[in-house]
Amino acid sequence: MKTLFGGLLTAVVLIVVLAAFGWLALQRKDIPYDSLEAKYDSPTSRYMELPGGVRAHYRDEGRREGPTLVLVHGYSASLHAWEPWVRSLSSDYRIISLDLPGHGLTRADQGFPAGRQGYGAVIDELTRRLGVERFTLAGNSMGGGVAWEYALDHPERVEGLVLVDAAGWPRNGGDSAVIFKVLRQPWGRALLRNIDTRPLVRQGLRSAYLDLNLVTPELVDRYVELARAPGHRDILLGLQSDPRREATPGLLSRIRAPTLVMFGQKDKLIPAADGARFVSAIPGSTLIVYPDVGHVPMEQIPDRSASDLKAWLKAKVYPVAP
Repeated sequence: MKTLFGGLLTAVVLIVVLAAFGWLALQRKDIPYDSLEAKYDSPTSRYMELPGGVRAHYRDEGRREGPTLVLVHGYSASLHAWEPWVRSLSSDYRIISLDLPGHGLTRADQGFPAGRQGYGAVIDELTRRLGVERFTLAGNSMGGGVAWEYALDHPERVEGLVLVDAAGWPRNGGDSAVIFKVLRQPWGRALLRNIDTRPLVRQGLRSAYLDLNLVTPELVDRYVELARAPGHRDILLGLQSDPRREATPGLLSRIRAPTLVMFGQKDKLIPAADGARFVSAIPGSTLIVYPDVGHVPMEQIPDRSASDLKAWLKAKVYPVAP
């Protein structure tokens, strides 16, 4: 009996030791900003020092004298997500895209108040310093939540509002991507704080893009590596636990800017039914639902979605004089 017990105890200890070594082997250090900038910025990249220790990475492109579009990416993404739209729209519009703190190449001091209000303050300060007083604000996913909150808080500045598979409504049942389910839990955030999340990121991107041909090794590398910028993981993990203002019909009914809601019908991260909820709540808004499209229409069907946006802008926000 003692021999059996001793053998079981040895086996348990061995399993624990092997698990600990496996976990340690998966640990990944931060990647210095200099290395990330050398790989991921572009000739159009610009940087701006903002209050709160923020060094914002942004691009200011397109037709300088045209109406201005400000583009806000989703959770764990970066301004790279908008590159297809920038190519399609830059001949008609001035386009400002930016990395939110905790994302892309934007730096932020420890303790930055991440979340929609903190992000709204960054958008507000950056656009004012660029001399842009009024603009159309577009956001995808979490960035869509940032956009509609900004439209509520600064109605005098928002000429048009574009919500692309936007977040905001209370979650019923959670997300289908494994990584988001894990991140909802305190133990999950602690476990994933410093390990290699590549398999989970790949699964999350496949859920978002649907078209597996778009989920290239280069795309996965960009998401994984930019998340390892100094300080980013703390902000990204904090966003999963911080309280947020949820959308309600009464709250959204205060939005007065012309609003376009775009949703992929097969979005696995935010249900397409949320698009109809936004349109029902926001007076005079327009809904476009794309069959067989997932969470990121601006990347999955860039030409079609950009064309629809351009037509809506000309009809509702910046009509061409007869």
